[in-house]
Amino acid sequence: MAYVSSLIASIASCVSISKCRSLHCKVVKTVSYRQGFIGDQLVRCYLRLGDEVCAEKLFGEMPERDIVSWNSLISGYAERGYLGKCLKALSKMMMRSEVGLGFRPNEVTFLSIISACVHHVKSSREEEGRCVHGLVVKYGVLEEVKVVNALINWYGKVGDLSSSCKLFEDLSVKNVVSWNTMIVVYLQNGLAEDGLGCFNVSRRVGNKADQAAFLAVLRVCEALGAVKVAQGIHGMILCCGFNANMCVTTALLDSYAKLGRLEDSSKVFSEITSPDSMAWTAMLAAYATHGYGRSAIKVFEVMVDHSGISPDHVTLTHLLSACSHSGLVEEGKHYFETMLETYGVEPRLEHYSCMVDLMGRFGFLQDAYRMIKEMPMEPSSGVWGALLGACRIYGDAKLGKEAAERLFELEPCDGRNYIMLANIYSASGEWEDASRIRNLMKQKGLARASGCSEIEHGNKIHKFVVGDWSHPESEKIQKKLREIRKKMKELGYKSRTEFVLHDVDEDVKEEMINQHSEKIAMAFGLLVISPTEPIIIRKNLRICGDCHETAKAISLLEKRRLIIRDSKRFHHFSEGSCSCRDYW
Repeated sequence: MAYVSSLIASIASCVSISKCRSLHCKVVKTVSYRQGFIGDQLVRCYLRLGDEVCAEKLFGEMPERDIVSWNSLISGYAERGYLGKCLKALSKMMMRSEVGLGFRPNEVTFLSIISACVHHVKSSREEEGRCVHGLVVKYGVLEEVKVVNALINWYGKVGDLSSSCKLFEDLSVKNVVSWNTMIVVYLQNGLAEDGLGCFNVSRRVGNKADQAAFLAVLRVCEALGAVKVAQGIHGMILCCGFNANMCVTTALLDSYAKLGRLEDSSKVFSEITSPDSMAWTAMLAAYATHGYGRSAIKVFEVMVDHSGISPDHVTLTHLLSACSHSGLVEEGKHYFETMLETYGVEPRLEHYSCMVDLMGRFGFLQDAYRMIKEMPMEPSSGVWGALLGACRIYGDAKLGKEAAERLFELEPCDGRNYIMLANIYSASGEWEDASRIRNLMKQKGLARASGCSEIEHGNKIHKFVVGDWSHPESEKIQKKLREIRKKMKELGYKSRTEFVLHDVDEDVKEEMINQHSEKIAMAFGLLVISPTEPIIIRKNLRICGDCHETAKAISLLEKRRLIIRDSKRFHHFSEGSCSCRDYW
């Protein structure tokens, strides 16, 4: 028996097909396939290593196959993402069962197949998942909470929220996984507030929050932009003793960073006794997103030189991004050129994308273009998008057109690329070309996202759009805006109407730009946020140059700190300057 146990352990830890075949030979010569289910273990091992031919041959040769054998085969297929093979094996299993020669699929069978369905969510193959649901009902497995939880998750991922909710409501006994799954499903379907409500109800019915619950609700806080809720969750984490859990504390520091509370993020990190690579990377990423490139480099150096942790491709992506956001060209080039030799990390697409962004933002458009042409792999949409963004900053319509055309091929349904090219044409006064691109968007049925800014106050997220008068305090907000503009004009400030990319009169441009959503949010923040607290605003689009100048002026005139997160990064405004140093 000890010999069989040793063989099973060797099979479980096997990392090469040749070794697996050698172990297979030993099994054939010395033991039976049924001893310790060793034949089933071999089938799983072959599939795990990608040799489905040997796996299927062995499965066919096994003289006795039971439910464990079939589940081993189906589970192995599922782990490889082979949905078609999973369903084919299930079909054979059921056919033999119908004539009394096989086995009825059970909980383990369906869990494997549903996981394979989840793997294929992006390919929009919904009919298979619905058929599996039907079979779950047919074989009486719908009372198994694990299977129902898996179905709830699958329906949520394909966007069928009503089916997820019905399955959840019909569950006679809901476990903590059921509740956690629903929190994530609500979040995935754009209903973060419902996800938060689900978390609260779960606690009220007696469930203790576990690691998965905290990870899910922190993501909900990020989606809502709810700092106060995140601070409350932080308190719960401490009370429940999860502050020693590396996954939870890393997620917490990441959430604080994404919510604009970089100081809180840094404090959480400093309280971790022995940060692992994920925690170091999360802290580095926080500094990168907030535009503190030097601080990100310092974190990286301490991580490598003093903690002895080797960076991976994710760490280096954030490091290069930090250099890009801070204009640290030479530092970025150094890390990129030495990453393979020094850290053993082969440059990937995301690293090239960061370098194109870095050089492009600094005005080295031709160098960035040359790097794209010399890349050892096909450039992705991220790479071309970085170049297009640089062309927008420096008004290079010719190169911008080429980058946009490449993006149209790679992402024909992404309206942002059309908008950026149209804006490049508008900024250079080429109104006909700009109009042509906008008409092309209309023909393709692509809509431009409306600008929206959010700010938290009084346990509520207040949302503003361009020219918004819907807020109950609109009169006071507009009065505050007029006061700010008056003070700015007294200092010699003029509206930067060149950022209004429409062929209209100058006075119309000025009125349009003065009603941008982030300006309204800033005025509201000045009215309601305590002077001792920063005004934190989230914007779904990139902040325009005029709003950026306004934020700098407000920080100086009103002696306030403003933190604005746009679609790319955070901007910290204080005493008339921005952390991005006007480089974004």
